[in-house]
Amino acid sequence: MADGLKRLTDIHQKSSRLILGLMSGTSHDAVDAALVEIKGKREKMRARLIHHYHHPFTNAIRNKIKASFSGPTRLICSLNFELAEVFSEAAILCLKESGIKPSEVDAIASHGQTIYHMPPEKGRMGSTLQIGSASVIAERTGILVVSNFRNRDMAAQGEGAPLVPYADYLLFHKKGKNMAIQNIGGIANVTLVTEAMEDVIAFDTGPGNSLIDEAVKVLTNGRLSMDVDGRLAYRGELNKGLLDELLSHPYLRKQPPKSTGREVFGQATVADITRRYHRAKKEDIIKTLTVFTARSIYDAYRRFIFPKVIPDEVVLCGGGSKNPFLTGVLTDIFKPIPIRPIEAFGIPSSAKEAMCFAILANETLSGIPCNLPQVTGAERQVILGDITL
Repeated sequence: MADGLKRLTDIHQKSSRLILGLMSGTSHDAVDAALVEIKGKREKMRARLIHHYHHPFTNAIRNKIKASFSGPTRLICSLNFELAEVFSEAAILCLKESGIKPSEVDAIASHGQTIYHMPPEKGRMGSTLQIGSASVIAERTGILVVSNFRNRDMAAQGEGAPLVPYADYLLFHKKGKNMAIQNIGGIANVTLVTEAMEDVIAFDTGPGNSLIDEAVKVLTNGRLSMDVDGRLAYRGELNKGLLDELLSHPYLRKQPPKSTGREVFGQATVADITRRYHRAKKEDIIKTLTVFTARSIYDAYRRFIFPKVIPDEVVLCGGGSKNPFLTGVLTDIFKPIPIRPIEAFGIPSSAKEAMCFAILANETLSGIPCNLPQVTGAERQVILGDITL
């Protein structure tokens, strides 16, 4: 135990750290591992991506994760350890490919797999659950682990999301520029990066790939898990009635701070749509859901960002940035604001969130709070994460 505490003290005192971020998002299709060299902290922080490794889940694991969204408890309990083994494997393979020894890595930042997320409501405290045991990861890799990033923010009455905006600010802030970092994962979220950290605006805009992916699975009887290159959407016709119905969703009008998840935009929503629109062609439903995703993103800017500032550009990241139909709709409706992929900044889209959690872990190990209360609604700034020696 004493050796572990000395190791933690030594890491805390370092001005430069190697941190391996591990991320599995709401799309629950893979673990992304990002090995990052981080120097400094807060506004003086500089991060360099050394290596990125994409570790797809097997179909069996994906099916277990999907089943765990609605229980049972026994499945969630066993999956907590089973997923940790997969996360550990991703970390070890990332290091092997990079040529870096585990003993050279200061920490692993593991977000875990979100199973359920409940934002706070009036009269009820929020709660969230990410699984993938940090103890198993620490045991398999021999590396200190920072995990459970969202819990402390929620304990401080926050939404527990989004947390990435702090890292977005450190990576992208520039004097005299306002940049919107638009992530399209299972859920879509935006960070408006301003000159001053206290002016950052960020929130979940609504669905990203969640409705599209779920509809593709249902409408192809599981033959496909996503609309590769937007092929189904390109072949479809827009169902205006369905689109108007979706655009009336109350979440779109809700004022930030706000966060959402598959509990709102996921399996139940798609089951209802496919039941009521069972005579519609699958391509029409996929196209309409894709247009809705793009329109809901723009609607969030129109309501909550444009009245305060017009971004100089929008930077796209996340799996949805690889869907040319979706990005084409976004490009059209955002004109004349330019849209650029995050790869233009030297960061692979699939590595970005894992890289951001490595940055959050660096702040945790420096003893620095890194939630943004104006973003999450927390009562104060807090140090995020649990540390497993």
